[in-house]
Amino acid sequence: MARVWQHPFLNIFRHFKVDEWKRSTKEGDVATVMDKTLKCTVYRIRGSVCASSYIQLPKTSTQSLGLTGRYLYLLFRPLSTKHFVIHLDLSTEDSQVIRVSLSNLFKEFKSTATWLQFPFICEAGTPRKDRAGVAPPAARWTCLQLDLHNILLVYLNRHYSHLKSVRLCANLLVRSLYTSDLCFDPAVTVAEARRAKLPVTPMPREMSFPVPKGESWHDHYIHIWFPSGSSAAPPKLVQRSCSPPEAVFPKHMPQLHPPHLVAFSKSGQDSMSSVVQIPGPTAPLGPLPEEGLSCECSEVSIVGDTSGNSQVPVACAKACTDKHAAGNGLQGSVSRLAVVPAAPEEVAKHESFLPDPVLRLKRVIGLGGHSTKWALWTKDGAAVVYPCHAVIVVLRIDTREQRFFLGHTDKVSALALDGSSSVLASAQARPPSMLRLWDFQTRGCLSLFQSPVHTVCSLSFSDSGALLCCVGKDHHGKTMVVAWSTDQVGRGGEAVILAKVSTDVDIHAFEISFFNETRMASCGRGSVRLWRLRGGALRSCPVDLGEHHALEFTGLAFGQAQDGCTLYVCSRSGHILEIDHQRMVVRHARRLLSTQTPRSPLPQKQTFSLGPGIAISSLSVSQAECAVGSEDGYLRLWPLDFSSVLLEAEHEGPISSVCLSPDGLRVLSTTSSGHLGFLDIPSREYSVLMRSHTALVLALATEYNRGQLATVSQDHTVRVWDLATLQQLYDFTSPEEAPCAVAFHPTQPVLFCGFSSGAIRSFSLEAATTLVEHKCHRGTITGLVTSPDGSLLFSACSQGTLAQYHCAATCCRVLRVAANVVCRGTRPGANALAVSGDSRLLAFMGPFKYTVTIMDAASLDDLLRVDISALDLASSHLALAVAVCFGPAPPSHLLVSTSSNKIVVLDATSGRVVRELCGIHPGACPSLALSEDARFLLTAADRAIKVWDYLTQSGPGCQVYIGHSEPVQAVAFTPDQQHLLSVGDAIFLWDILASPESSPPGRQPLLSPGPNARQLEDAASRMNGLPRQQVPVPSQATPPQLSICAGPSEGGDGTFSLSDEEGPSEESCSHKGLCQASGPPMLVQKKTCGDRDGAWGAAGGPWGLSMLPHPHGQPSAWGTRRAKTQSAARPDSYMHFTARYKASLMAKNVSFPPAGGEWLHLKAVVGYNGNGRANVIWRPDTGFFAYTYGCLVVVEDLHSGAQQHWLGHSEEISTLALSHDAQVLASASGSGGAASCCQIRIWDVPGGSCQQLLSHHCTAVQALAFSLDDRLLVTLGDCGDRTLALWNMATYELISSTHFPEPVHGMAFNPWDTGELACVGQGTLTLWLLQQRGDDVSFQVHREPIPEAVEAGELTSLCYGAAPLLYCGSNAGQICVWDTSASRCFLAWEADDGEIGVLLCSGSRLVSGSNTRRLRLWAVGAVPELRRKGSAASSVFMERELTLDGAIVSAVFHDSMDMGVVGTTAGTLWYVNWAEGTSTRLISGHRSKVNEVVFSPSESHCATCGDDGSVRVWSLASMELVIQFQVLNQSCLCLAWSPPSCRRPEQQHLAAGYSDGTLRVFSISQISMELKMHPHLTALTAIAFCADGQTILSGDKDGLVAVSRPCTGMTFQVLREHWGAPISTIQSTRKEYGDFGVEGTDLWLAASGDQRVSIWASDWLRDHCELVDWLSFPAPTLMKAPDCSPPSLAAFCPWDRTLLVCAGLGPHPEVVFYSLCQKKVVKKIPLPFFAVSLSLSPRACFMAIGFDERVLRLVDCVSGAAQDFTGHNDWVQLCRFAPSASLLFTVAHNEILVWEVADR
Repeated sequence: MARVWQHPFLNIFRHFKVDEWKRSTKEGDVATVMDKTLKCTVYRIRGSVCASSYIQLPKTSTQSLGLTGRYLYLLFRPLSTKHFVIHLDLSTEDSQVIRVSLSNLFKEFKSTATWLQFPFICEAGTPRKDRAGVAPPAARWTCLQLDLHNILLVYLNRHYSHLKSVRLCANLLVRSLYTSDLCFDPAVTVAEARRAKLPVTPMPREMSFPVPKGESWHDHYIHIWFPSGSSAAPPKLVQRSCSPPEAVFPKHMPQLHPPHLVAFSKSGQDSMSSVVQIPGPTAPLGPLPEEGLSCECSEVSIVGDTSGNSQVPVACAKACTDKHAAGNGLQGSVSRLAVVPAAPEEVAKHESFLPDPVLRLKRVIGLGGHSTKWALWTKDGAAVVYPCHAVIVVLRIDTREQRFFLGHTDKVSALALDGSSSVLASAQARPPSMLRLWDFQTRGCLSLFQSPVHTVCSLSFSDSGALLCCVGKDHHGKTMVVAWSTDQVGRGGEAVILAKVSTDVDIHAFEISFFNETRMASCGRGSVRLWRLRGGALRSCPVDLGEHHALEFTGLAFGQAQDGCTLYVCSRSGHILEIDHQRMVVRHARRLLSTQTPRSPLPQKQTFSLGPGIAISSLSVSQAECAVGSEDGYLRLWPLDFSSVLLEAEHEGPISSVCLSPDGLRVLSTTSSGHLGFLDIPSREYSVLMRSHTALVLALATEYNRGQLATVSQDHTVRVWDLATLQQLYDFTSPEEAPCAVAFHPTQPVLFCGFSSGAIRSFSLEAATTLVEHKCHRGTITGLVTSPDGSLLFSACSQGTLAQYHCAATCCRVLRVAANVVCRGTRPGANALAVSGDSRLLAFMGPFKYTVTIMDAASLDDLLRVDISALDLASSHLALAVAVCFGPAPPSHLLVSTSSNKIVVLDATSGRVVRELCGIHPGACPSLALSEDARFLLTAADRAIKVWDYLTQSGPGCQVYIGHSEPVQAVAFTPDQQHLLSVGDAIFLWDILASPESSPPGRQPLLSPGPNARQLEDAASRMNGLPRQQVPVPSQATPPQLSICAGPSEGGDGTFSLSDEEGPSEESCSHKGLCQASGPPMLVQKKTCGDRDGAWGAAGGPWGLSMLPHPHGQPSAWGTRRAKTQSAARPDSYMHFTARYKASLMAKNVSFPPAGGEWLHLKAVVGYNGNGRANVIWRPDTGFFAYTYGCLVVVEDLHSGAQQHWLGHSEEISTLALSHDAQVLASASGSGGAASCCQIRIWDVPGGSCQQLLSHHCTAVQALAFSLDDRLLVTLGDCGDRTLALWNMATYELISSTHFPEPVHGMAFNPWDTGELACVGQGTLTLWLLQQRGDDVSFQVHREPIPEAVEAGELTSLCYGAAPLLYCGSNAGQICVWDTSASRCFLAWEADDGEIGVLLCSGSRLVSGSNTRRLRLWAVGAVPELRRKGSAASSVFMERELTLDGAIVSAVFHDSMDMGVVGTTAGTLWYVNWAEGTSTRLISGHRSKVNEVVFSPSESHCATCGDDGSVRVWSLASMELVIQFQVLNQSCLCLAWSPPSCRRPEQQHLAAGYSDGTLRVFSISQISMELKMHPHLTALTAIAFCADGQTILSGDKDGLVAVSRPCTGMTFQVLREHWGAPISTIQSTRKEYGDFGVEGTDLWLAASGDQRVSIWASDWLRDHCELVDWLSFPAPTLMKAPDCSPPSLAAFCPWDRTLLVCAGLGPHPEVVFYSLCQKKVVKKIPLPFFAVSLSLSPRACFMAIGFDERVLRLVDCVSGAAQDFTGHNDWVQLCRFAPSASLLFTVAHNEILVWEVADR
């Protein structure tokens, strides 16, 4: 299971962060250099002695890489005339470490039991004996591919387990190391493999070497595959003699000698590889595998063990196809899949066309598996988390939508979720127990590690997620408790064991306290213990239980009491103990009793007194209530004084667990009978979330008419489910006999079920009763099936009896019973019996295990008997029939699964073998199913499901899916063929991502070719003539006609119209007629006013569209919105806008100040939103300049820097567009939060006001565009919306809306034609011609596919050039030029290495911008000449190139293209001057979260710090960036500017605290770092200078406060009073000596996250520090979870130094003024929400408060008046007044707003 995160490949250098040298080590001369060949940074290792310079992974020999990939790819180049050595330590399955060494120092092969030495030889035309030695002068970059599995197997006969360590010694250049289970071909690109459909797996782009255009990969590089005699080598090239023949290699070709070598050298058109195998000289070797598998684009490869069993540790793995014939196949690890067609002349050849992946897990019915007690609430209470065997399910309680965590290979035994619902921990049951830590939002596995605990039974997370505790049994059966530190896991670190202890004490429940992460509690049989983690050790102390010492305790929970913390413990005897956590004594002991009246046997109201108790299995405590679950099936809700039962809910089985939601309003419960539900306390309603089987599910059946699913299980139940909702409809229980088989009647509401007693019963689903019972069998029912026409029912039993029933009527009756017909002793199976689709034939295994019989279904006459064992005479074992399945008719085929891992396809009439599929599963396949269109074949064996492309005759491909923790018992397609069902430990419903009804390209044609088929072939063949040359000189060739239009249709003009005036026609309404029509590739639809869902089709096109016309006359201020949007995966294009995730929501009721009376005015913003797309506007003629920043439109004067801010959007703005007359600006923002759908605002540019608000798109708007006459506005939705909307700018009405089935990347109006619009997307260019006549609009739509020669998978950008040219950029870096008048592409060139996202053209110059950060200027003046036939060849060349600081997302240039403004993803706007070749930074800002803002004492500058590790100093006058200090790979979390006491410029310093616990001091005057200290072990969270400027106070995440002196670089004091909670605030001020009755000149405070504030007086020169006051506040009561508590904010009042101002402390949202002299609260100011940031004005009595609801409030502390302001689109995390109090800075994530404070 460690393989999951290593697939499809793993970059070792990147994963282990070699550049940081924390998990690796370097010695000697190791440096990073730029390689000119690869054009990237590589590592250079050199030295006179090889062993003296090296890179080693991991850091120490005691550690292990643990990499399980079969192949190791080393990309390196030997240094010329030097020696080098490579050492690999490989671990075998028996834990033996073998060293494998490769070097050109070795002259011969040597081997010992633990060491293999291979000589690496570079041939240079010399005899073999003289070839060893230094690398030649012309040494080339080499891709060395080592098959680690075969190296150990061939030379030492050992089985490879994992790669333990690597040491790369001098002298060589190394790019990187990779491991993978896939065999890549480095000479083939992804585009080439897709275009030519090559039978290889191309090298991923990350691993590939750059190849000049038009040249061969092998002319520049070398590929060595060692050993070459792997399973993919052709058998005819395998030499088995001990005297190997000489092999001839090209000059300077490195070799691994002598065992065997693969040298990939290609010349000309030869695509075959030289493969020579030379066995080692030590001993003759046995035959090696001669046949193998190749994996195409595998997400996760198949893993084979030594026994031949396959293990796939993920839910989706694309399987392997046979590439044996190619001689260049890729390596797999399972046996070869052979396909033997018996009659090739009768079977059509098909090409594999399986989508990848073809299945997606949609729903799971199941609960628990190992235990049903684990069910948790998420932080927001909107979803529950629970295990379903090996799958972890997140279920939203409102929509019942499920999400899954996949990766465990055995049942999950425990779950834990941290307080913020950000990290999930899980453990699996089977020893050795593996633990996983998951990112809860992305569902990605953060860490995977083995627990010292042999079997984990309990997990507990601390609220912060920094501590994880695990309880279980060790190898000796003793209880073990382990504590891990997990705070670094989310940052790429590992979980570290803090402490572990073994004990004889029984532990049934274990929990970390919420108030102190170092305190825990446990309970079990006869014990309740309190634990503490301290000093790297776990220690426990028993609670004195007194008379209750013999009880068996089952659950515990911490609760908050008025005088401290209370621990509640429940027992199996009904006792509930309240334990004082501090005193460790029992406060109260109560017992839950069952009170029964003489007349009623049922329990009545429960009380706490003497008597027999009810066993309590679980309890959960909130601030006011206690929920108790007991084994009598009752959930009871009590007040904390247990005076009476508040609520009570009865369940159908014993309750396993209860859990109160964070808000205390819902109680989640699970039962041992497989029920999951919750009780809503306010409404007193109970909702069932899940019902499930409690044992293995044996069989299933589906019904079409009512959409139902039936399952039978070993729990003795038969259950019927609704297929649409997967909710249980019926439940039939048979306590004395187990159901074994099930079948639906095809037409009647009747269910048939077979039992272990031999009985067959039919149930009425309408009356929910048993209709009839038949007992003609004496053995267990092994098969049950109905005929498709509903007339007959067949059953078989383990005694060999076959029965036939007449079931056409309601009452089923027996027709025939035949003894000794079916094979005896078989187990029940879903494919024991099969009936053909026409109801004529019946097939089964029998009368012997190796025979299959086909009978007449009506008469039961034998028609055919096939001996399966005779079909495989070469096998040494007798093949047995395992399962049978009929294919769709015609033709009438029978599929038989055999014990020899084959599926034999028989002609059901003659018995002739049609085809064989070998190596289906490592073991026999007991369950299979074939789709109705015979496209997909499902097979299931063990825990794996395979989906096969059944139509492909030669080497059908398959994909492997896992998720079940026990063997899959049955698989089946749903009746609509859109889903797949699999049952075993649970019921899995899978989505089929490719519709079985649609015939993919390459399949048999559904329609006969039309009269113009030959013309289509001719047009397609001419595409190969497209000129394809590398810049700067693309060649000219005959421009091909790329349109595959065969001629005009009956319409006469070759187009179809779309108009409101026309009525429906046959062409638009008939899909059949549309498909049969021959003509141009155009979208066809005639729109009518009444038809809102017209279907669009394309002749030969890859997708269709749907047009939604907007009825005229309706109000359009908010437009219309589609009721449902299909979800789509985000396309692989960086230009698609994705709004930054925000957890905050805008406050619904915000009272804005009256106009003219505002206390704050927004003065400036600091930065630009680099997350937007095309969000910069510049008109050089008018000087209008606008851009976006969060939810603001910023209009800036480039001369003065003055800004205007247009407010109105509530969410992040994605894009902008300016009308051609520069009078109207359109802006679009995404949905979410306060905006239920996207907002499109229309602004009046001269007045700066919003004229109209439009809304139509659901998720986000990708692009906006005005027509040439500004009468129309087109808006394009993103990949989740996929809608193009057309708006009338005169009336603001929605004219029409078009829905695309695939994402569209960009669009543009033709500047030369008002009605032409172009769109680019996946594989096509779409041209729209809009014709408007009054209120009616007609469309002519042409779709042109991208020519294959362009090698551009997707067009991502476009712009119009000189008429009629259209330039399009692709995701592969090409720019292609289209002639829109002729609808053809006539030119393409390689313009960049990455995706081109921005294109601009004016005159003869073209600007391109890409995600490689490059901006290029092209001279394209000759392109119009290239369009004309017969013109002389001209050139397109690059004039200029600039590299900026991020991917290009926005650009606008002057008409001359000499100057422009460019925006990047780094949040920077650049002024570009092509004439001078310069780029000047106009606007810059933080790209990541800003954590602090501080000011210089003179207020001339301010400084900010962020998560990106930067400290930036800004000029307050111009808000321009002056200085930037950067620390890589760390986050700067806090910042402080030296105080006014340091008045000289050379004494001005910045102190910054970082996430690694370091403190750095920067000098402002010298622009350098002066000091680096490491006073903390965890992240610094607060920092401050003392008043003298010579001492620094710093607080960390653990609650420690360190006192350091920069002048000495020493930390001389550490205060631990706040230990256990992070320090949120530190502030220092000066005081008079003796104030507050204490000594010292400094007064400072520290506030921690546990609502505690300490005030200190200190004189550090005298080493004096004294506590002045200590404030402790109760936790907020309105928070949903403890980790949701607001930050603890405290500050000294500037206008009254005796006052302390606190916020976020206490149970209510308010600001508290505390008097240090009076020692009491003197004033409170209530707030609408809890404050998350606070700042006090140094002059006026103003206070700025930021809220999580995106609101900023300014409060007059004297009068209590307040004003609210908006402008941020996230929570206001920082508020900071400038020293003069004239400016206020506020921060939300990376947005910095500067407010001007009005004088009062």
